[in-house]
Amino acid sequence: MVDRDKLDRLRARYADAPGAHIYDPRFAAVAAAQFSGDKRKWPFSGVATLIGADYRPEAQQRDDFAGLDVALIGVPMDLGVTNRNGARFGPRAVRAVERIGPYEHVLGAAPLGACAIADIGDVPMRSRYDLAGCHADIEAFYARVAAAGVTPLSVGGDHSITLPILKALGAARPLGMIHVDAHCDTSGPYEGSKFHHGGPFRAAVLEGALDPERVVQIGVRGGAEYLWEFSYESGMTVIHAEEVAAMGLEAVIARARAVIGAGPAYLSFDVDSLDPAFAPGTGTPEIGGLTTREALTILRGMNGLDIVGADVVEVAPQYDATTNTAHAAAQMLFTITCLAVEARRRRKGAA
Repeated sequence: MVDRDKLDRLRARYADAPGAHIYDPRFAAVAAAQFSGDKRKWPFSGVATLIGADYRPEAQQRDDFAGLDVALIGVPMDLGVTNRNGARFGPRAVRAVERIGPYEHVLGAAPLGACAIADIGDVPMRSRYDLAGCHADIEAFYARVAAAGVTPLSVGGDHSITLPILKALGAARPLGMIHVDAHCDTSGPYEGSKFHHGGPFRAAVLEGALDPERVVQIGVRGGAEYLWEFSYESGMTVIHAEEVAAMGLEAVIARARAVIGAGPAYLSFDVDSLDPAFAPGTGTPEIGGLTTREALTILRGMNGLDIVGADVVEVAPQYDATTNTAHAAAQMLFTITCLAVEARRRRKGAA
């Protein structure tokens, strides 16, 4: 039976209220930033940007990056792939995804309104043909970002881009790392190249930019396990995809947080950590991976850690006619943005 008094109260409050009229203070602030009258920005209009942030490419030309707190950056380079190429189109594909945010309901966060954040475009690189040159350009660019005190959140590109980013951000002190991936990416040089996407984290440790005792690698699986002895010998914590299911997500999160501790940490998310059923558009897919729900739960579980930078890599959109891979990557980036904004808030509060 319908409660007539309750229905009358709901009618009195909502029958003539426009969609922009939100009473709950948790949601009202978010709505106020989204609506002009009763109209919101159309998700399919305007220039496509990472997670719908403002587009500020001119910030790259300033030493202070226009006073931004967080910079969203594309790194369209895939010269380091060992299998299928195409991740150079990842930033463009992730920008094209509509309707990401503005609210993260589990974390209760609306990051775009919480700090100065913008998509500042792509890293300028001197040559599309020169892998080592691209790495040098990436490192120099992120050194400027770090010097400006900006938190960089990047979209690749293949996973080799993380090495020069780590070298820039970890120049003053080695970082910890939450690494969600199907592969450990700690192998050595192949065929005369030490910069490929299968070995950035061995190189980062040897460069002194990454503390292996504060690295956790989650979702690892597949036939390349024999290549990852450096992860174990150096002291990294490896949680295989099968162990995620056996341990349960709460235990995985607790283990990761214990490994990372209170120090500064980088977060690197490879979309091939997801099962190909959820993310077929990547260069080295491995069956038996994480679901998108599991991945989001793991990322949300990192909230409160001192995230100083992050990336989402290996989106190769031409292998996914559904655009699901890019959509998953965009959502992961949005959730990671929430973590980065919270980390900045905590650092500011502790200062």
